[in-house]
Amino acid sequence: MTAGAFGLMGLFLAAFGAATILPFQSEVVFVAMQLDGRWPVWLIVAVASVGNVLGAVVNYALGLGAERFRHRRWFPASERQLDRAQRFWQRYGLWTLLLSWAPLGDAFTVIAGVMRVAAWKFLVLVSLAKTGRYLALAWATAAAAG
Repeated sequence: MTAGAFGLMGLFLAAFGAATILPFQSEVVFVAMQLDGRWPVWLIVAVASVGNVLGAVVNYALGLGAERFRHRRWFPASERQLDRAQRFWQRYGLWTLLLSWAPLGDAFTVIAGVMRVAAWKFLVLVSLAKTGRYLALAWATAAAAG
């Protein structure tokens, strides 16, 4: 494997980890790779976006799995609270996935799983949000680099 491939793998893993509940930051790796100039910007954006979206899919799957425990005594929400949350989510929550790129956005992706958002809607909104974030970061990096 070439050094360039290791760089892209590192970016993918950083972006994947940053989208999960793990404390990763992908922006530093992304900017360093863009400034290095070895990779085309479109490739860096694509690798980071795919990694970040797949990390969000892990959160979604965790949410799907957590929901099956809703009738357990230790589950953090009562049946009434969960029903109220589901009604709120059905009205407003889907669009919070456009904020999945933000610091608290990982929680929205877990909640989307709990609320049983259709997988295709989840993927479309999260992909738009996360790819948009990396496009904005690439633009800001290019503007700052002059």
